[in-house]
Amino acid sequence: MAEPKITLGEMRESGARGLLVFCSDHRCSHSVELPPGKVDQWPDRVRLSDLEPHFTCMACGRRGADVRPHFPQARMGTR
Repeated sequence: MAEPKITLGEMRESGARGLLVFCSDHRCSHSVELPPGKVDQWPDRVRLSDLEPHFTCMACGRRGADVRPHFPQARMGTR
């Protein structure tokens, strides 16, 4: 069994608000971005690993996903 992932609260504290969800079938490689408005429905105590079994891929129909934080794009330069 895989190690539990961070909680949504820990993710939010680190600056990420959205999620990236990847199909659990490596051959499919379908992914989707969940914006903060969709992610805000879940409380801080929920772990990313708790959400993974609840997703079903819209491309291939496989149940399960790899869920990761979506950090804002880094800004380059000083301006």
